[in-house]
Amino acid sequence: MTDRIDIRLMVNRRDVTLCVAPQTLLVELIREHLGLRGTRQGCDTAQCGACTVLMDEAPVKSCNLLAVQADGTAILTVEGLAGEDGSLHPLQRAFNECHALQCGFCTSGMLMSLLPLTTAGTLPYEQQLRELLDGNLCRCTGYAGIIKAAQQTLMSARDSDPLHSEYERAT
Repeated sequence: MTDRIDIRLMVNRRDVTLCVAPQTLLVELIREHLGLRGTRQGCDTAQCGACTVLMDEAPVKSCNLLAVQADGTAILTVEGLAGEDGSLHPLQRAFNECHALQCGFCTSGMLMSLLPLTTAGTLPYEQQLRELLDGNLCRCTGYAGIIKAAQQTLMSARDSDPLHSEYERAT
């Protein structure tokens, strides 16, 4: 019998304590133990990005991490993006408006990879966005809608930032 290890996480802003086998992958914990199926299990080699979640606000590929490595961290999955009232995150709305998804398999990983940009306060060039998404594979969209959705969200965030708007008026 395998020893089990107690781990404590904050998942989607909720404290979670679980007892897991040492070889349990973070993606397994998220999907099987917590029932959060938005995080996809694709290639199991950390190449497709479908399993991307945020760990302490940084994108990580959950198929490549043991659950015990996440002990004490804050994990955000795609299910945690929605507002308290169930409203979509602006990035999710932009994905819908810009036709940035088709089959949806890669969508959660794309969203989670792009999410940190929405609070960064910068507007990266298209090439920088493409580099950021390196390691996130989409077989349906051709990435144009994904890039457009990211740009639309970042522009909206910038335009709604009172500090940025005041700077624009002053210059």
